Amino acid sequence: MKYYFLIFLCVPMFLWSQTASETVTDLFSKKQYTKAITIIQLELEKSPSNKQFIEFLGDAYGYQEKWDEAIDNYEKLVEMEDSNANYHYKYGGAMGMKALSVNKFRALGLIGDIKRSFKKAAELDPNHIDTRWALVELYMQLPGIVGGSKRTSMKYANQLENLSKVDGYLAKGYIYEYDDEPELAESYYKKAIEIGGSLTCYKKLTDLYEKEKQPAKAIANIEEAHKKHQRNALHYQIGKVAAEYNLELEKGEKCLYIYIENYTAKDGVPKSWAYYRLAQIFRHKRNKQEALKWIDKALTEKELKPFKKLKQVILNL
Repeated sequence: MKYYFLIFLCVPMFLWSQTASETVTDLFSKKQYTKAITIIQLELEKSPSNKQFIEFLGDAYGYQEKWDEAIDNYEKLVEMEDSNANYHYKYGGAMGMKALSVNKFRALGLIGDIKRSFKKAAELDPNHIDTRWALVELYMQLPGIVGGSKRTSMKYANQLENLSKVDGYLAKGYIYEYDDEPELAESYYKKAIEIGGSLTCYKKLTDLYEKEKQPAKAIANIEEAHKKHQRNALHYQIGKVAAEYNLELEKGEKCLYIYIENYTAKDGVPKSWAYYRLAQIFRHKRNKQEALKWIDKALTEKELKPFKKLKQVILNL
């Protein structure tokens, strides 16, 4: 009784007006994972074999990057329902994330299980897009000595293309970018934009241009994305590229002012970074007074290492 009373005190009253699953979903959306785990565990005490809440628990631990705990819960689901593709996908994904967080020797011991899980998910569900994306990335990133294969990666990219043209083109763009064939990567990202035109499609092409040190193309692509999507975050992206590459500074400055004026938390990048980019732009213009004004505004919000470093550069102008 004491335990349930403590749980009751820890969870706000309004949450009990929702179903437990709705409450957990709501807490996930707010990134309140510890509160979500409290409710999930309470439900599992009442019903230990409830697959929905076991999956919720695995998800909650995954969001917290507690990969061992996530793996344990997804493994339970696989044992309970071996024919569920999504359970195998999540199990393989959690092991994959663990492999990235441990040393190479331990990671090698996980590769076989990761492959088996993703392949099983792909076999169980011929339409499972996320699994095929995972296999595309896995086979490209693995060294050949432990089973990496561009050919196998391309096989799953072709499967993706049959399910979704956009995903197939993005996957092939990823493969060619990873294999250091930027012109082929560019052509497939452009195809994805033609067919889908989502922000993700535009971002992939922008990131490629930045990686290949083609800032003018990056800015032009972001502007095209803005014409279609009208997102304030794209103003920051233009300002960022302009500031980093000392290119189209007037345009970059104007976009950063617009970003700051219209900023909301949904835009993602804090205003302090927009102040930092303005400081970079004024440093390029050798306007020490304005550069100092903006870097001081950035430092007032957050004392980050890049901000401090830039201030010293500006002071030495």
